[in-house]
Amino acid sequence: MSLSAVENDATSEIHLPADIDWEMLDKSKFFFLGAALFSAVSGTLYPIVVLKTRQQVMLKAIPCFKMAASILRSEGYRGFYSGFGTSLMGTIPARALYMGALEVTKSNVGNAASLNLGLSEGSASAVANAAAGLSAAMAAQLVWTPIDVVSQRLMVQGGGCVSGPCANGLKKYNGGIDAFRKIICADGLRGLYRGFGISILTYAPSNAAWWATYSIAHRVFGVVLVVIAVRRMRMGMKGAVTGQMGRQWLQFRV
Repeated sequence: MSLSAVENDATSEIHLPADIDWEMLDKSKFFFLGAALFSAVSGTLYPIVVLKTRQQVMLKAIPCFKMAASILRSEGYRGFYSGFGTSLMGTIPARALYMGALEVTKSNVGNAASLNLGLSEGSASAVANAAAGLSAAMAAQLVWTPIDVVSQRLMVQGGGCVSGPCANGLKKYNGGIDAFRKIICADGLRGLYRGFGISILTYAPSNAAWWATYSIAHRVFGVVLVVIAVRRMRMGMKGAVTGQMGRQWLQFRV
């Protein structure tokens, strides 16, 4: 067999890496590990979120380090995790809604885009990922918006803020469940969904753009890896053929 024929066979056998379908996933491990990793990242960054939230609601600007020292002095380390338990409770259902909507939408829209609209595989994948990111963000906000409302109210009430300038008339809550109960009694279900529309306008387009970009980048890098692999295979085969020709020439000379 000639070298060119071997190269053509090797190239034809290399395919772009395929996306993992929803049916291939181990759902229990997928949701559990995803929630665990997300919780670990949230726990690491949560003190920064508390500082940011308190700075946003205070009438008088206070430097970040000064505020952190004040929280540590008056509330201890627990002050940096006000509302974290409530946020953690919403992690598993929110991530389940997000990833479930993402994968289901991606599979259904991808098939419809390729079969009904006649789009190429790359275009159908980008459209499916954009639609999946949009629906996933909307689904997750059904859980995240009430969780954010409660956890943020718990964040700003520590350290005497309830009676100070950062209180803005908020009541004092004894934990997340008490906050849920008081908000519903005072404002009804709408009180838990304050800012829901703004959250959708913020997260839905950004998620659609992110997942569409991810799909395009995934295919581009896949093509690059295939090209590199093919070139290395060609160089290896050329080296092998050259070595074989050299050995045959030496045997002929002997």
